[in-house]
Amino acid sequence: MSAQKLAKAVQFAIQHETPWSRAVGDQWGIHHQDPPPWNRLLGPVHGRGPVSGAVVRDGQRLLSWGEPQRPDLTFSIAKTYLALLAGVAHDRGLLPDVDEPVGVRVEGIGFDQGRNRAITWVHLLQQTSEWEGECFGVPDQVDRYRTLQFQGAGPAGKKGDARPLQSPGTYWEYNDVRINQLSLALLHLFRQPLPEVFRDAVMRPIGASEDWRWDGYDNAYVEINGRRMQSVPGGSHWGGGVSISSEDQARIGQLLLDDGASLGRQIISRSWMQRMRAPCAIAPFYGFLLWLNHRRQVFPSVPSSSYFGIGAGSSFMWIEPETRLVLIVRWIDAMHADEFFAHVLDALA
Repeated sequence: MSAQKLAKAVQFAIQHETPWSRAVGDQWGIHHQDPPPWNRLLGPVHGRGPVSGAVVRDGQRLLSWGEPQRPDLTFSIAKTYLALLAGVAHDRGLLPDVDEPVGVRVEGIGFDQGRNRAITWVHLLQQTSEWEGECFGVPDQVDRYRTLQFQGAGPAGKKGDARPLQSPGTYWEYNDVRINQLSLALLHLFRQPLPEVFRDAVMRPIGASEDWRWDGYDNAYVEINGRRMQSVPGGSHWGGGVSISSEDQARIGQLLLDDGASLGRQIISRSWMQRMRAPCAIAPFYGFLLWLNHRRQVFPSVPSSSYFGIGAGSSFMWIEPETRLVLIVRWIDAMHADEFFAHVLDALA
């Protein structure tokens, strides 16, 4: 390893900070890109810190920079946390068959009629569900025709238009409303607020701090067993979501790298962690709410074995099994992320 090259790589990241303001303003986040009246915040957000991160190899931290202990919004990396929670549900017997239709175990929340009856947990976890409806007042149509730079060319259409829906499992689309519907379904499976489950089943067992938080929308409350609970989103598209430090995020990355084991315990079953990394048949760049570097489509400069949690802003959780690497970087300009990763790999060679 070259400490000098690694320091230069970090300096490259710092020099290519996201253009997002450090203070929350009218154009902060991504909700303003939506058609009205859904181009507004529904949950809390807060200002961000500087470019920050951590590099961990073989479980040993090589370097951290910026404000690595500062909890910052991580946007869609929270989707990966939902996949981990689904793994907890699977290991507890609450979700024994991911190919089972969601409505078999969760009734009355939008999986009982029409094409929605055929939607399985795998469809939700791989973003191929084509679920139709509203989740806490936001219709799935808001995110139809949405494309991300990491998926390649998307379909021709204007975001928010009524794209004709396909059969569940036959079409891949990154859709935050459907992710929030998955979160609601998991809440009904556990019958306990997901932040509590995540704290007790994942964060405390891996030795994380207590400084993170997972907030929902102001109107996202349901009553289960006589208890009022908030359903949390798998990101911060309309506010809320997970605020977490780079250090705690690196611990989650290490859990992924170590196939669900941490501090001498198997936190989530190895078989589930392997399933998370299995490519979706119609979108091989995606697993269970993880970005896979299939054919180096997502990031050309890193090995195809790499996989990622990716959030707007931009935030990256990079796991590289071949070099036993976990890297967290927050608030880097996404256009320069691939080059930054290449610099890190060169430093570790």
